Amino acid sequence: MATKTLLTIEQFDQLPVKEGILYELNQGELVTITEPMPRHNRVRDRIARRMGIFVEGRKLGEVFLETGYQLIPETVRIPDVSFVPADRLGEIDPNRRIQGAPALAIEVVSPTDLAEELTQKVKQYLAAGALAVWVFYPKTREVQVFRADGGSFVRREHETLEDPDILLDFSLDLKSVFDQG
Repeated sequence: MATKTLLTIEQFDQLPVKEGILYELNQGELVTITEPMPRHNRVRDRIARRMGIFVEGRKLGEVFLETGYQLIPETVRIPDVSFVPADRLGEIDPNRRIQGAPALAIEVVSPTDLAEELTQKVKQYLAAGALAVWVFYPKTREVQVFRADGGSFVRREHETLEDPDILLDFSLDLKSVFDQG
């Protein structure tokens, strides 16, 4: 049986920065994030753009792209898109990763993502205090929503996605997020 090499958060912070490579730390185990393809980035950017305009216009907080969150001492995750409400912005040091989970973590699934790893990420975000995690599946054109209260549901491309507990009056037309044009 192979032995895993585990890193402390201090060792993780000392890793060299390499352009185009992102690292996460999963309970001390180093995870390399592969370079996303255009479909992934298109979906991610459309979500972030629509949510960002809504959030900024109402001064509700901030939407981040690929920003690190230290969920527990040896776990750092980088959601594709995330939302932090205004009442938490004062806690954020802009030169360090964010401590704790975002209110909303959004993951866009790539062909190389494994179901078990994705499930673990969702559980970690929720255990660290996220109110919800939205997982977008570009290939099947659907979204699975996981809530802190244990509930979950799926929305498909012909529907809209809303979460009034996090962003009141915000809705996302999924067809426009998944369309190729």
